[in-house]
Amino acid sequence: MFTWIEWLADRLIFGLLGLAPDTHLGEALHFFVYDTVKILLLLFLITFIMGIVNAYFPVERLRSFLQRNRLFGLEYLLASIFGAVTPFCSCSSVPLFIGFVRGGIPIGVTFAFLITSPLVNEVALALFLGMFGLETTLIYAGSGILLGAVGGWVLGRLGVERYLSDWVQKMAEQPVLTGDFEENGQTFRQRLPGITQEALSIVRGVLLYVIVGIGIGAAMHGYVPEGFFEQYLGGGQWWTVPLAVILAVPMYANAAGIVPVIQVFVAKGIPLGTAIAFMMGTIGLSLPEATLLKKVMTMKLILIFFGVVTTFIILSGLLFNLIL
Repeated sequence: MFTWIEWLADRLIFGLLGLAPDTHLGEALHFFVYDTVKILLLLFLITFIMGIVNAYFPVERLRSFLQRNRLFGLEYLLASIFGAVTPFCSCSSVPLFIGFVRGGIPIGVTFAFLITSPLVNEVALALFLGMFGLETTLIYAGSGILLGAVGGWVLGRLGVERYLSDWVQKMAEQPVLTGDFEENGQTFRQRLPGITQEALSIVRGVLLYVIVGIGIGAAMHGYVPEGFFEQYLGGGQWWTVPLAVILAVPMYANAAGIVPVIQVFVAKGIPLGTAIAFMMGTIGLSLPEATLLKKVMTMKLILIFFGVVTTFIILSGLLFNLIL
């Protein structure tokens, strides 16, 4: 799907600029161009699709259902499972987060999706299955879904809605384009320009945060010394799991990009639980993600969100090291 973007980045960085692929600068710039184009495209497409969903799907019915029925936590699990089947990275999950908030979905349920979406997807599961076997893959998938559900429940109980950014709160107060096409006498073609304009508006609103976030990730991607992580994470002591999560925060990668790295970590003696904790931190708890989330959350909410997710990732890594 994104082969043409990689071709474009190759031609621009290695062709037009003449940088070598094996240099730090060439690798960092290639990463920056490729991921910037890919994520901005995904941001627009996802926001556009959410606009169509909001226009046709009666989100208020779902909200009413969640408010009227006691599901005994099942709503968090369902949102987490939905996050697992959507192949989006942490940055491209943000438009869906905005769509959930605008649709009136409870904030804890929304966070359950946001946590799980980048952690577990079919690409990561396929790579895990081929590299580590069925048992490890099932444990990883189950723990990722459980992490999202429990993390969403905790954040929901903390009542963090008031810490959403003013931008998102104003969007939530605006009328959502719901399934009233027939009542308004408008066809899909007539509503399409408005949906497109709304998608472009959201992309423009987060553009700077995307560029800054990917720039940080590109610098880390191109300039982190080879063997750095193996030196500090290979001992197997309990504190290597929290350290792995801390080291992962400045990084930026999606599941497909980081799973092969985890295989190398394990091959060089890093315990699997420590490696998975690093992977979860890289995918779902990155500094670039924090810069993007700054557009939709206040700093206090980002710190709460990161604190809760960090705690559960560390517990998952320690558990992995005990049972695997």
